Amino acid sequence: MSVFATARQQWLAQPGRDILAGTVVGLALIPEAIAFSIIAGVDPAVGLYASFIIAVTIAFMGGRPAMISAATGAMALLMGGLVRDHGIEYLFAASLLCGLIQIVVGLFKLGRYIRFVSKSVMSGFLNGLAVLIFLAQLPHLAGASWHAYALVAASLAIIYGFPRLTKAIPSPLIAIVVLSVASALIGLDVKKVGDMGSLPTTLPSFHMPMVPLTLETLAIIAPVSLTLAFVGLMETLLTAQVLDDMTDTPSDKDRETRGQGIANIAASLFGGMAGCAMVGQSIINVTSGGRGRLSTLWAGVFLMILILVLTQWVGEIPMAALVGVMFMVSFKTFDWPSVTRLRAIPVQSTLVMLTTAIIVLLTHDLSKGVIAGVLMSAVFFMRKVGKMVVVNEGEDTTPEVRHYHVTGQLFFASADLFIAGFEFHGQPQRVQIDLHQVHIWDQTGAAALDKVIQRYRTRGAEVSVTGLNPQSRALMTRLGLAHAS
Repeated sequence: MSVFATARQQWLAQPGRDILAGTVVGLALIPEAIAFSIIAGVDPAVGLYASFIIAVTIAFMGGRPAMISAATGAMALLMGGLVRDHGIEYLFAASLLCGLIQIVVGLFKLGRYIRFVSKSVMSGFLNGLAVLIFLAQLPHLAGASWHAYALVAASLAIIYGFPRLTKAIPSPLIAIVVLSVASALIGLDVKKVGDMGSLPTTLPSFHMPMVPLTLETLAIIAPVSLTLAFVGLMETLLTAQVLDDMTDTPSDKDRETRGQGIANIAASLFGGMAGCAMVGQSIINVTSGGRGRLSTLWAGVFLMILILVLTQWVGEIPMAALVGVMFMVSFKTFDWPSVTRLRAIPVQSTLVMLTTAIIVLLTHDLSKGVIAGVLMSAVFFMRKVGKMVVVNEGEDTTPEVRHYHVTGQLFFASADLFIAGFEFHGQPQRVQIDLHQVHIWDQTGAAALDKVIQRYRTRGAEVSVTGLNPQSRALMTRLGLAHAS
């Protein structure tokens, strides 16, 4: 497919549905951007500007069409201390450095390694996130009248019922519009978007971070920037993987990594804070019919139109209507088969899923849960693979001549089992070890083979090793270890 055809496919395949989906996302971005600004300890304009700039930038630079990136709670949680101790200018500087780090990661093509995150970790990530999204809506209902609960119920009824009539217009958009009009006409006393904070009245302007260009400044912002870059990429790449599965289409993880860096640099230079992909908003976009880059671009542009042109109307949107939309997102985000099929899923996979979800819930940090899940998966995998090394004695083995046939993977987790498979008693004159079905992966595995060879040689035996593949032989040579042939 030519570049022009690809661009047309990603931008103009279904402009109508993309614009409608982006409209829903733009509406839902406002209260979240304001809330995340409060978490970070900055003015609501910082989160709103960031969401606008990041969404627009990533529409062009990202590697996953229809994915929504903006200011996020996971990133905001990491910013509060820096803003409190050093001020907002240091946050802008940290966001700029965060973007540079992400570009470097993208240039080294490290984004592709997201494939090493197992299905169990993904399920735990999604389940923990779904519960967090649900819990994050409850404060909006705390102390609310029955009217708010009625609006939430009506919102869910419209969201799930309207598609039975037609799917031409996203049902969340219908829910927001209908309930906003109804609330205004009836005069319901419920919390509205305008109650969450003042909205900006102008477009963002260029602004270089006003911080001293010193090593002391770097020492202050570098730890925060590194953490922001890691958490942002973790959430972004996992979100991309979720949308890959939902839409059955691929994404360019390395391009997405670079795009996130460029978007964060742009945000920091226009009065915004660093952000990343949003699982919830991305799912809203896709479930509303969004599939192209136009949906992401319009979400950012419409957000700014709402803020600057339709401020009064936006302020009248009842929070309960948006809470209903986010409840829907929570239900769709949760990986229900991971629960309904527990009996069919291996125990180790279930443990990984539960650990990931629980850590996400306890820390409210998606990256910590994912890291824990990945480490657990690696440990379980190594234990399983480590037990797959088998050392068998040949049928023609005698006390004087011993034949061994080995199969499996030889590395640090299987080295002890490999050595234990040999018989070192007696005084054999010759030992033959067949390694045609073995691969040596690391120094520990190579050292284990060398140890077996040396033990027999100290007993005066002539050792013959056959079948050592070129990669394993090269590793033994490079380490200066014996590999008899």
